[in-house]
Amino acid sequence: MRVLIIGGGVAGTVAALAARKAGLEPRLFEAYGESAGLTHGVFLTVAVNGMDALRAVDAHHVVLDAGFPSGRIRFRSGTGKHLGSVPLGPTLDDGTVTHTIRRADLYGGLYRLVAERGVPIEHGKRLVRAENLPDGGVRAHFADGTSADGDVLIGADGVHSVTRTSIDPANPRPRYTGLGNTGGFTRTADLDAAPGDYVMTWGRDCFFGYTIAPDGEIWWFANPPAKDEPSRADLRRLSDEEIKARLVRLLSVDRSPAARIVRATDGPIGLTNQYDLPSVPTWHDGAMVVIGDAAHAVSPSSGQGASLAAEDAVVLAKCLRDLPTVPEALTRYESLRRDRVERIVKWGSGMNNTKKQGLAGRLLRDLALPFILRKADDPKEMAKMTWMFHHHIDWNGPITAPEPAPAPAPDRR
Repeated sequence: MRVLIIGGGVAGTVAALAARKAGLEPRLFEAYGESAGLTHGVFLTVAVNGMDALRAVDAHHVVLDAGFPSGRIRFRSGTGKHLGSVPLGPTLDDGTVTHTIRRADLYGGLYRLVAERGVPIEHGKRLVRAENLPDGGVRAHFADGTSADGDVLIGADGVHSVTRTSIDPANPRPRYTGLGNTGGFTRTADLDAAPGDYVMTWGRDCFFGYTIAPDGEIWWFANPPAKDEPSRADLRRLSDEEIKARLVRLLSVDRSPAARIVRATDGPIGLTNQYDLPSVPTWHDGAMVVIGDAAHAVSPSSGQGASLAAEDAVVLAKCLRDLPTVPEALTRYESLRRDRVERIVKWGSGMNNTKKQGLAGRLLRDLALPFILRKADDPKEMAKMTWMFHHHIDWNGPITAPEPAPAPAPDRR
């Protein structure tokens, strides 16, 4: 089976690895000159369920080698008040914990595995449209005028997915959350955090978080708010110094080291908009399907974006491996994934909304959160999150078609 994969991020590279392991014939098409993640984003967490999905395709060592374990999140208010702390996910029975890794290291490591395992990779291939062919299969059309035919096309092309629109022009655009994403790496002294733990501050004007790597380097991120969605062109025109100056203004009003950390940061930091996709009605059509952010972009507050992308890729490859036709495989993939991912998108959106409070909202939040977090730190409460974290994918277990619904009983009136 010829599998065309659009996009070289987490979803696309794991899809290529999983398809190869399933005995399929994947080809990876990347719009950029090198793997998309090598110049995008700062760092991310891979939760224990994401580690499980990567282990299914023998790729978990990428995170273990380049990342570091992350234990707890400590929350503070902009006034410096300690609001509470919670574990950053559970520890599985085999010792697996959540890890933090530079985005470039994760994307680059997965990309190298794809190449080492013999999957063809073509760069400079920006998808402009895709179409189902009359006799089955699919054709991808690229901006350089070339095209490629396959038996199935996997759209792992991110939140602004062209594949999603090709599947159904009525599919929704991503939803702007009212926040930006930025971050960087630096070194400064006297920070109150253990290596691997996160400190997150609900500042008056901007949410800010940081963690300390084992070598002492500070990894930080910020979510500056903007009521109106800036265009990507406007964001690209901003210089690093302009972004830093704005962040320092937003963060200087808080009793936290955030402004100092930003001032001490050298090198590029960049700024992007934050989006989510609460629900995409049509995930597949004919021989085309979307996975990862193209199907269900989650808020970064969930800590689940990379993990869900990896899960999608592995489950889809199993469906293509085990079911007799592509349409059956895509239908089964959606039935196995939709409820789970939409539940996590909703959960992450609720977490994100606490970053955009007015004065009254901030006061209520800072009063309520210590009680909420104290309860959340109870092991019994963490156990209630097993639906999210304890999600095992058995690579060797077969995917079967769902049992047909029972026929309705005859009307004997």
